[in-house]
Order: sequence, then C-alpha cells, then structure tokens
Amino acid sequence: MHILRIATFVIASFLTLPASAQGTAIALGGINADPSAPMEISADSLSVDQDTGLALFDGNVVVGQGGLRLSAGQVRVSYDAETGDIRFLEITGGVTIVTATEAAEAQTARYDLDAGELILSGEVLVTQGASAMAADRMVVNLEDGTSRLDGRVRTVFQQADN
Repeated sequence: MHILRIATFVIASFLTLPASAQGTAIALGGINADPSAPMEISADSLSVDQDTGLALFDGNVVVGQGGLRLSAGQVRVSYDAETGDIRFLEITGGVTIVTATEAAEAQTARYDLDAGELILSGEVLVTQGASAMAADRMVVNLEDGTSRLDGRVRTVFQQADN
C-alpha cells in the first residue's frame, strides 16, 4: 500500500479518536510473510530438546522466510515433535525485521505461524521510507498485512515531493 494512503488512513483515524485512545489500526502492506513458506535459521549455537519440542538458537540469529528477514540475539522455536512443523518463535535480545518496503525494531517478538500473527513488544519502531511509527506494542496479521499499534502511538509522515 502506498505510504500516502496509509498516512491518510492513520491521520483520519486520529481525527476521529479521542486524544486518550491507546491503539490505532493501520495497513502496513510490506510486513507480511507466508507462514507456510520454508524457513531458514542460522545462529552461533543450537540446543534441541526433542521431549518438549523446543529448539533454542542463540547468538547472532538470522531467520529468513520468503521476503521476511529477522535478526535477534536469541530465538526459541516451538515445534510439533511428531510432524516437525514449527508452531511459534519467541524472539528476544533485540529484534530487527526487514522486508522489501519496511523495517521494524522491538525488544521482543512472537511469530505465531498457526495464528498467522507477528507480535512485537517493547519500544516498537516501524519505518517505511522516510516515515516512521512508534508504539509499545504492534500486532501484525500476516494474511492481510494489517497491524494494530498500542500504547502511546507516535507517527511522523514525510510528504512525497511533487
């Protein structure tokens, strides 16, 4: 979605909400992923507990899935011990997410493949070109690319040069 349409939607949302509103729903078309796409993970070390279905990737972790790239200090992966299917990732140690059109940073994140949801928490910052949005928490629906930012939402929109 073009940034000006996003800006218009968000600004219109702000104008219709009371000043004390804590959340804003927006469409961030660039942060999306296909939870069924193959996932590649690299890290300095890996510990696996097959009894609990947990794998811990530690140190300089990089996750790639389609056009989504994620980096963090540590990623705990929960998987189905019978099928090997990944259920969710708990991401800590500073999170950076990059797509072709956007970048996001947060202290922690949870990528729930079953629910098709990415939740970023703690000093969330999303940039799209020269524009930026910040909040305490962001929930992204990966199927339709919509997001909800909660907790003292702040925005800066740069106008395109005409």
